[in-house]
Amino acid sequence: MKVNGKDYRSVWFNSEYQSVHCIDQTRLPHEFTVLTLSDLSCACEAISTMQVRGAPLIGVTAAFGMYLALRENPGSYDLARAKLLATRPTAVNLQWALQQVDKHCEGLHGDELIQQALNTAQQLADDDVQICSEIGESGAAVFEKIWRAKSDNSPLNVLTHCNAGWLATVDWGTALSVIYKTAARGIPLHVWVDETRPRNQGAALTCWELTQHGIPNTLIVDNAGGHLMQHGQVDVCIVGSDRTTACGDVCNKVGTYLKALAAFDNQVPFYAAVPISTIDFSMNDGVKEIPIELRSPLEVTHMTGLDGQGARTTIQLSHADVLAHNIGFDVTPARLVTGIITEQGVFQATKESLQALSA
Repeated sequence: MKVNGKDYRSVWFNSEYQSVHCIDQTRLPHEFTVLTLSDLSCACEAISTMQVRGAPLIGVTAAFGMYLALRENPGSYDLARAKLLATRPTAVNLQWALQQVDKHCEGLHGDELIQQALNTAQQLADDDVQICSEIGESGAAVFEKIWRAKSDNSPLNVLTHCNAGWLATVDWGTALSVIYKTAARGIPLHVWVDETRPRNQGAALTCWELTQHGIPNTLIVDNAGGHLMQHGQVDVCIVGSDRTTACGDVCNKVGTYLKALAAFDNQVPFYAAVPISTIDFSMNDGVKEIPIELRSPLEVTHMTGLDGQGARTTIQLSHADVLAHNIGFDVTPARLVTGIITEQGVFQATKESLQALSA
């Protein structure tokens, strides 16, 4: 995708310098910074501190992390894998990507192992771009149908939560890929962007990303979505997912469940756009089984932005002694999900429908 007119992926390998690079998402939207991931510790830090985030991107970055670890010490495979696996517990793509590295590197040693780890990471990155493009096409057909059903041909009003764009993947995105592909069909769009407290991925990332691509968007506070739906100002909701169960439960950034409840109450379609790799076919009850990441209370009690002089600064929002409970994700039960948009088409949020993707 484009940043100031130049094409970028969210993570990539520079063959000239034999180096891995990524966009530092903690610096956006005020500063566009490219990081060099020089070793395993850099890759782990990038994932755990959310310099890279989004389930598909976490997985690909972890694969590159394995390459970096093995390049430094070919005998460190098991230790490196364990360290990467511990960085973020909720996103299933992390585990899936490491399993892909296991599969392709089994029985290899030395330089052959190192090269194959790099080849696997690069292939996962390329595959992610293709998959996300196909997700976008699948969803664009749905969005076009919803838009054509409108009586006045006014812009399609879409509500999204968190960032499920190209910044959350290698390119294109999941939920936002649907938006980009719909716009490419000439369909007028407007996106309501939830701020997504406490890390404000909507405000900092989604608005920035959509604006870079000329998609009209409006930032709203997280609790405004229900009001907009009550007044007919939302035609469709779409989110990404960090883990989706075999039965269609969708685990996404905390606050997604409340949007789905409001959508259900107001007869607004609610879709999740996910690569098949994000579907965990070993789980059937998302509320009971999906591990939910608990993050630092400081993300709730403090906020980082620019001060009046344009300097980046962190301020405290709450009383110094306040207790904060920072749940990273929640689970939207399948009964509230209109459909699961994948690279192989759109499926019902049921075990029977999704079973076709498990092979």
